[in-house]
Order: sequence, then structure tokens, then C-alpha cells
Amino acid sequence: MDAIPLVFLFGPTGVGKTDLLASTFSRGFEVISADSMQVYRRFSIGTAKPDRDLLDRLPHYLIDIIDPILPFSAGDFVRLADEAVSKILENGHIPLMSGGTAFYFRSFMFGLPQLPSADSKIRDELDQECAEKGHEALYCELQRVDPERASQLHPNDLVRIQRSLEIFRITGKPHSSFAPSMDPREGYRFLCLGLRRDRQELYARINQRVDLMFDYGLEQEVASLIAAGFNAKTPAMKGIGYREFFTDPGNERESIKRNSRRYAKRQITFFASLPDVRWFHPDERSKIEECVRNFLFAEKLPIV
Repeated sequence: MDAIPLVFLFGPTGVGKTDLLASTFSRGFEVISADSMQVYRRFSIGTAKPDRDLLDRLPHYLIDIIDPILPFSAGDFVRLADEAVSKILENGHIPLMSGGTAFYFRSFMFGLPQLPSADSKIRDELDQECAEKGHEALYCELQRVDPERASQLHPNDLVRIQRSLEIFRITGKPHSSFAPSMDPREGYRFLCLGLRRDRQELYARINQRVDLMFDYGLEQEVASLIAAGFNAKTPAMKGIGYREFFTDPGNERESIKRNSRRYAKRQITFFASLPDVRWFHPDERSKIEECVRNFLFAEKLPIV
């Protein structure tokens, strides 16, 4: 059986992935969203979900699929993305994975180490410790029990810090000792398209996007979510664009901008570690189209 061609389109937050999808990939492709926040229902403005017009023209998978109170792991993503690929191929189209959650791309390409499932009791303990001592204390603990993993995370990346501590408490082994495979998964052939901009240009776009989120009603969205019973412990509320309403009340806008810029910097570093990435400015659409055509032509797959 021939390897399945799969196009990766990734880049930091605010770089212009959605605009490129709308202009370049609206014919012959279907999209698998690789975004750890867009999976959640009801969380829309702060996650910058594609608008209904684009979703109608270009089918997307893995958007609005789970309730906000549920955790969503990289393992969940890989399983559901595999299912989405099968559906897209049945439709006679080309699967394209697009988003900004870098770990999802790596996990799909290389597979995941066998990590323990989430433990709700330990999660509750970690949430309580965070509430009492602050997230800095959890990061210090991770530095002590797993310095290698701690060096890979930002001190404010609470979700991943808690997950790494959870793994250590369940297994007694550091998260970093569960090494992922270095060989791509069999059955797929990957084209990695990375989007990048000058850093100051990117940061200006990020700041503008956050301002637009507030113009579109982010504060009202968060207020309605809180009124519906969601709070700082809700998994979906821990993402950038929402958690700042709990961690930095009164200064949410600037805090979201700052955290988004920091996140973009980490994304750029992580994406650069993926193999054979072809980097483009989002405006280089003709070059991107040519690259994709060459990739598909090698597989003798027409764009329909």
C-alpha cells in the first residue's frame, strides 16, 4: 500500500495560517485542526476559531468536539487525527493538518511514548497545591524531580508542568525518561510547510489580533462561560486568552498579548526541531502552491 501523503501547515500564533488556508487550500483539501484549544465547545473568540464561512467552504476536523470540563491529550489528538485522515481519503481529498500546537504535529509524525493515563486524584492534588502555593512552587518541584523536562517548559506553562509532575507521581520516573521515537510513523509521507514572519511584524500582528478579540466580545464570552459554571480549574480555561481573566484581572488585555508573544517564541523553537521543514512567508503563496504540487505529483495524486 502506498504511503498516505499528508501536508503539515504550521507556524506561531498570529502568523496567518487561517488566511492561507482560505486562499490556497480551499479546493481538494480537508483540514485537521492541530490546536489544543479549538477542540473545546463554547470557547470561540479567545481560541480564534475559523469563521462559519471558511468551515462551510473547507471542511475542518477536531474543532468543537469536546466539553470544556474534559482534558484532551496528545494521545487523544493522534487517535482522532488518524480517524479524520481515513474520512478525508474516503471523500477523495487530501488531508492537511494545520495549527499551532507543535507537540501535536510531533506526536502525530513520530508517535507517542507509552505514558500513564490521567489520574483525577493526582490532578486534584496538583490543583490544590497550585492554589495554595502558586504555580512557581510546582515548577520548582519539577526542576527538582525532572530538571531535563523543566528546562523544556516555560515556568508559566502550568498545564504541562502539572502533567509532568502527574507522570512522576504515578510512575516514580521522570517524564523525560519516556523517550519518544526518532523515526516517523509508517504509512505516511509528510510535507512540512512552516510559516514565519519577521519577529516584530509577528508581534505586531499578535497585539492586533488580541485587540480584535476584545472588539469581538472576548470579555462577554468569558463572563458567559463563568456564569455557566466554568472556572479557573476548567481545562479549557487554562489556555491563553482565558486564564488571564483569573491570573491578572484588570490587566487581561496586556497579559494576553504578553503571554501570546512568549508562546509564539516557544512555538518557533519547537517547530524548527521538526525534520525537513520548508519555510515560507505567508505571502509567498505561489511558491507554497508549487511546493505542494511537487509533493502531490510525486505521489501521482491530483488535486480534485
